[in-house]
Amino acid sequence: MKVITKGSPGLIKAWAFYDWANSVYPLVISTAIFPIYYTSMTNSFANIDGDISFLGLLWDPTTLYDYTLSLSFLIVAFCSPILSGIADYTGNKLKFLKSFCLLGSISVMGLFFFKGESTLWLALIFTVLASIGFWGSLVFYNSYLPEVASPDKQDEVSAKGFMYGYFGSVLLLVLSLVLVQKPNWFGIIDPTFAPRITFLLVGIWWLSFAQVTFKRLPNNIYHLKPDNDYIWKGFLELKFVFKSLKNQLQLKYFLIAFFFLSVGVQTIILMAGIFGSKELGLPTINLILTIIIVQIVAIFGAYLFSKISNRIGNILSLKITLCIWGSVCLIAFALDRTLPNIDSYFYLMGIVLGFVLGATQTLTRSTYSKLLPETQDHATYFSFYDVTEKIAIVLGMFLFGFLISLTGSMQYSVLALAIFFFLAFIIFFKVKNFHSL
Repeated sequence: MKVITKGSPGLIKAWAFYDWANSVYPLVISTAIFPIYYTSMTNSFANIDGDISFLGLLWDPTTLYDYTLSLSFLIVAFCSPILSGIADYTGNKLKFLKSFCLLGSISVMGLFFFKGESTLWLALIFTVLASIGFWGSLVFYNSYLPEVASPDKQDEVSAKGFMYGYFGSVLLLVLSLVLVQKPNWFGIIDPTFAPRITFLLVGIWWLSFAQVTFKRLPNNIYHLKPDNDYIWKGFLELKFVFKSLKNQLQLKYFLIAFFFLSVGVQTIILMAGIFGSKELGLPTINLILTIIIVQIVAIFGAYLFSKISNRIGNILSLKITLCIWGSVCLIAFALDRTLPNIDSYFYLMGIVLGFVLGATQTLTRSTYSKLLPETQDHATYFSFYDVTEKIAIVLGMFLFGFLISLTGSMQYSVLALAIFFFLAFIIFFKVKNFHSL
């Protein structure tokens, strides 16, 4: 078998191709088709006040969806240390990447069976499992970055992964858009059948293209052998990482800023479709077109900011993106469905968001990788990164849903997210700006 060395084009492409495979989940399922489909379905069986019944209680549908996603991220945050411990102490990182990919893709396909009130429980269960599969796999996928590329190439390689993901996910989203808008072209009569077909396509796409990555990624490059009690060592390793932050102030402040940043970024990504549909009353076609615009612009944003960071530094580049994120929150708060040409405002906001989305995701991953100390336990450090992000999402989604239940509007929820971008911006002043390490 041909040995693929660190930094080789073949290894980098194989690693980045997992973004091509899995990015259809956050785009089509988390952001575009499923949230819009969920809103449409729950509206069809909601009571006169807009509430739905689940587990004997009445819920605002959006709040129930928020809390469901929060639960999934809480589970991932708890499981991640165990999984990283297993991976680091048994050398089976690739095996767990495959397992979570399988869980996520099969669960996404399971959403096909959500057809009405009687199957709402299936939608919520598969939403949790798909989320666990996707985010769990990213723990191991991201931890490969230091093993795939040297520090001076990690911005570029991280950007390549996201660019692959944006390209691939847009292709499938365009096909999904055609299915949803023109079901008669395919002989589809049932209006719920077309979006449910897209859920099957996402699962098949994710699982199939991931095989390209699985075929080439190395496994157990440090020749680790199974150790006793390795299941719980992940928590001990996280405790060690947490204590080590006392002597790694740059990494400590970066993670604090990353936490606040993630509260805002991930909540906006997950709730953008529902915000446009329910708060602004935009039709499905406008929402999906906006999301396609976001993805296309994000490709250029990821590429451009990887170049900008080489000139002005990673941290300064991230500060610029935070200013833009905060501004978008203020603009979204001011939007109202009664405004003339509200769809044009939403398109414009999507362009701005797309530009910084690719940049933020690329730079946070590569900056963290550069700040890591010399270590063989990359999965543990990236597990800490992952747990930080997931707890941030739990807070963001819970706060978003809670404010909706208090105010009856998403606009105050969006406004609250601007506070977290401001906090991240302030804390980044504690982190030294650098071009490369």
